[in-house]
This record gives sequence, C-alpha cells and structure tokens, in this order.
Amino acid sequence: MRVAVAVAVLLSLAGHARGGELGTFHRSLSDTSHGYAVVQDPTGTGPAARVERFEVRPGDCGRSREWDDCANDRERSELAQDRSHRVGPGTEAWYGWSLYLPADLPNVHPTKAVFGQFIQTRSHPLFMFRQTVAGLVLDNQVDKTRSDLLIPETELRGRWHRFEVHARWSRGPDGFFTVYVNGDARADYRGVTMTAHEVYLKYGVYRTFVSRYRDARGVDAVPAQVAYFADMRGASTRAGLVDRP
Repeated sequence: MRVAVAVAVLLSLAGHARGGELGTFHRSLSDTSHGYAVVQDPTGTGPAARVERFEVRPGDCGRSREWDDCANDRERSELAQDRSHRVGPGTEAWYGWSLYLPADLPNVHPTKAVFGQFIQTRSHPLFMFRQTVAGLVLDNQVDKTRSDLLIPETELRGRWHRFEVHARWSRGPDGFFTVYVNGDARADYRGVTMTAHEVYLKYGVYRTFVSRYRDARGVDAVPAQVAYFADMRGASTRAGLVDRP
C-alpha cells in the first residue's frame, strides 16, 4: 500500500508544475488518500491551473522506524525532498512557491500549524512557516529569540501569496535566510543557518502539540485544515524561479 501511494505521488509530481532544481519528493509519514492530491485550482486566480492540495484531519499521524507522530503529539500531510537533492554547507539557493489558505481555515493555536519548513537530516528543523494568532510567522529554530511576522492574520486567508527564499546554508556567520512575500522582504536573518550535514524542504500541513488545542478548548480533536501550494521550484538565482519561454 505504501509503495503504491509513493509511486502514485511521484508520477503525479512528474506531470505537475514543479520546476528548477528541487528534484523529486515523497510523502512523509502520512499516506492517507485525502491527505494529498493534484487538483484544479479551486480559486481560478492562482499562478497555475493545477495545484497541490494538502489536508490533515484529526488523527492523521503516521510512523516510521525512526519516528512516531502518534506517540509525539503530531499530525501531518507533507511532502519531503528526496535525499539526492538535499544540500550541505556552503550552498546558496533560491526557493519559490505560492500558498493559498482557504477563507474558512481554522486557526488551531496553541497547537502549532506549519505550512512549510526547512529541516535537517536526522536533526531539528531550521525555519518553519507557522500560523500564530498574529498571522503567518517565520519561526526561526536556529535563533529562537527571533520570530518574524510574514503575513498578518487579517490578510492571510482567502488569497494566494507568493513566497521567495534566498538562503546560504552555513554553520558559520556567513549564512543568511531572507524571505520575500508578494515581492516584499519580510524577514532577513544573518548568521548560522544549519547545524547538521544536510538541509531539505518539506511542505504541506504539519501540526505539533496537537493536545494543546484539545486541552485549551475542551474538545476531542483538532479541526481539519486544508492548504494549497503551487509553482514550487528551486534555482541558483532569483530569475531562475520564473519560467522562461
């Protein structure tokens, strides 16, 4: 079953609008049939006719030999970049994508809802795009004193947003991680950007500390969440994020 799902995802991605140097992706710890699909853009206003739809429902936790979401208060539906295209120290790269969160998307604070993250192989996350009561923030897991507001809560839902990231992956002071939202620089971090050996991208819907919402609201489950992504790509330059005729 898991092999069949993985093959189906790779085939759908091969025919889907992903460009540049990101390589192939696989589903991470979740293989629910409702969790991932390539669909027609439901808004008709996005950057591509077909987009990637992610959904997490209550109890969508998976496990592998290395990790158990169910035992660690997590739920998710994510794609993870394959090992062959993960990068190491000294790499400078651009990443770009568009994100649409439906107008009726619930805010599940104090559970952490993450819509994309840069993470390290067999180590902790580095930068997470996380929904808070204030809006979508860049959650800096390297310098935990920082949290940059990317999109205010009042502007977050019901419209497409374009993200561009310019990163230099480094264990030293020459690293940087700059985030542009709809063309404007919203976060600019300088310093150590990685602590392990490899960095890779994951995106979709990832929920941590699920019990916090249940306990705070006195309910049995966290409501379902849906997110749409389009035009996910990577390049060595910002110009490379744009299709050429």
